[in-house]
Amino acid sequence: MKGIEFLLLGLGALAGAFLRYKIAESPILFGVLPINILIINVVGSFILGMFVVISMNFNLDPKYSIFIAIGFCGSFTTMSSFALQSVSLIDSKQFVLFGLNLIGNVGLSILVLVVGRAFMLAVLKP
Repeated sequence: MKGIEFLLLGLGALAGAFLRYKIAESPILFGVLPINILIINVVGSFILGMFVVISMNFNLDPKYSIFIAIGFCGSFTTMSSFALQSVSLIDSKQFVLFGLNLIGNVGLSILVLVVGRAFMLAVLKP
């Protein structure tokens, strides 16, 4: 890895981690379901979906992928926090909330990635 790539990776990761921390630090509840992690994963997936199309459409230098896809989105979205939250719901026998959390994080993340790609394809359509 070259120096500039390492710098871009670090800057993207720092920005993503900081934003994730700011969103995750105060619980956001939807009824009784904490949705901080859901918001983070869904927003990150949408950003990644848009970026993939932008990157391909404009034939961006791979350094942008290091910064946005790997650095920012990689540190912003959070599988480990999602897993911990899910196990906590199982431990507290909140199986319905666990199911909603699972469907929300996985299903919505995939859905908004597809929506983000479709959105950028529509915006960039000649």
